[in-house]
Amino acid sequence: MLIRIVRMHFQPEQLNNFRQIFEESKPYILEMPGCLMVELWQDADEPAVMITHSHWVDRESLNAYRSTPFFREVWGRTKALFQEKPQVFSAYIT
Repeated sequence: MLIRIVRMHFQPEQLNNFRQIFEESKPYILEMPGCLMVELWQDADEPAVMITHSHWVDRESLNAYRSTPFFREVWGRTKALFQEKPQVFSAYIT
C-alpha cells in the first residue's frame, strides 16, 4: 500500500475555497480504482496549511488517477490558491 501526503500552504483568504474544492472532489477520488481512503488535515500550528492524506493500492493506481482530466482540473484550481509550493511525500507501509 502506498501512502501519499501532500502539504499545501494556502493564502489564508483562500482556505474556504480549498475546503469546498476538497469536499466536492472527495467522493470522486474515493471512486478511483486503487484509492482506499482520503482525508483532509489542518496543521495544528499553521492554520493556512492543509494536508491531504490518502492510501492507494500501489503507485500505479495513484499515477493513473494523477493522469485523469479530473485530477488535472482539480489540481489546477487548487494550485491557484497556494501561497507556497506544496510538499509531497509518498511512502510504503512495510
